[in-house]
Amino acid sequence: MAARASESSHFFWSIDKVELKQVKQIGVSACGATAVINILKALGLEHKVEEVAAAIETRRRAETAPLHEYLFSRGVAGTAADDLIEGLYKIAGDKVYARFFSFYPKRDVNIINWFLDWIKQGVVPLVTLNRQRGVEPGKEVPDAWHHQMVYGADQEHIHMCNPVTASRWATIEKQMCSDSILKVRNVDILTRLDRRCDLEAIEGHSDVRWSEMKVKDRIMAVVRERISQADHEDPEQTRRFLYSHVDIPAAYKSGVTLCVRTDQTNAYKNLKSASDLPVL
Repeated sequence: MAARASESSHFFWSIDKVELKQVKQIGVSACGATAVINILKALGLEHKVEEVAAAIETRRRAETAPLHEYLFSRGVAGTAADDLIEGLYKIAGDKVYARFFSFYPKRDVNIINWFLDWIKQGVVPLVTLNRQRGVEPGKEVPDAWHHQMVYGADQEHIHMCNPVTASRWATIEKQMCSDSILKVRNVDILTRLDRRCDLEAIEGHSDVRWSEMKVKDRIMAVVRERISQADHEDPEQTRRFLYSHVDIPAAYKSGVTLCVRTDQTNAYKNLKSASDLPVL
């Protein structure tokens, strides 16, 4: 059950003990599996890291593949919320119940009260965040989405692990309310642009979002801009270019997966019967 610190804050693990309690990233792109490991630990259903890793398929980036295959792999690398729920059931069976709540489009809910209400019932949240949103001016844009277990919340911050982080609600709300889009750095595109690249494969991808988002056209624009800057004498101009991105479709959905032990009867029933959050 959640440890109540006050009427307006609830924690599964205390702030001064979380570094010792948490399991840190277990592998490349494995933030989802790591979050599930921490979820099971918080629920008192701890399993070996190897068991969880084997139960959850973590997709890798095709780092050395032709550009089009690399981009396809980037859009699905890691795991989505559905993969994590499936993994939870493989590991814990009917001892656990999990349910995903989408936060995109924006939902009509008091996010602070919503989290606090579930946590105080012993329900453990797992957030799926687009960390490329809500980036402070001057900070580098992260290159991936992220799954994190929430170990506590108060009126000012949501507290997560892997890494141990206290984020302001305004920031987390932006990151939890995002379309399924991933920003890929131009430099990651240009360094893989060679004769193996098939831009028509991008245009003809079975997921029509690749065509609708004009990814092929964006790549061509990057190439044209790079050619035009090749002899540019202003290094600052080149630097600004290298830090821009191309948007591609992503498999991830932003939101929250709530997890509870089924022997916590009231919380289990409440979660199972809860209404989906209304769109604002």
